[in-house]
Amino acid sequence: MVKKQQPTEQRPHESRLERLALDAPKRVGSPESLLFHTIFFVGIFSLEWFGVPFERILLVLTTVVSLEAIYLAIFIQMTVNRQAAQIEEVSEDVEELSENVEDISEDVEEISKDIDTIQEDVKEISEDVEEISEDVEELGEEIEKDDKEDAAERHQDLRRIERVESVLEELLREIRDMKK
Repeated sequence: MVKKQQPTEQRPHESRLERLALDAPKRVGSPESLLFHTIFFVGIFSLEWFGVPFERILLVLTTVVSLEAIYLAIFIQMTVNRQAAQIEEVSEDVEELSENVEDISEDVEEISKDIDTIQEDVKEISEDVEEISEDVEELGEEIEKDDKEDAAERHQDLRRIERVESVLEELLREIRDMKK
């Protein structure tokens, strides 16, 4: 942020003379200055009552007013130069801010692209998770089915074994009976 400086604010690179010269237009454009000039002009013209010739009064007045006009022009030009320098500084700051805004805009675009890519990746991952969930569910169903089939086969095997045992027991009885 650019800090607006008042004309009376002291800057380290300015001399006392520069500060005074730059403050002069502010003082000249004041009500006090108007009062001073009015009193001065009334006083100059009233010198005629004290015997000063009118031509001499006009000569002094013209000289003073001309010198004052020269100094005012210099003061005003210095103020204009200062304002131009400040405007240039502000312009440079605005240009720098503009560049920063462009950089930020580019960063936002990149971030936006990254977010789009991440969203696509998340969508793909979600689809993969969904497929894996379906595969796990199918595997669970297959395992359950295999377990049921295995249980059924074991049950059949147990029945067969029981039948074989019962046949063997019967054969053993018959063999015992034959031995007797």
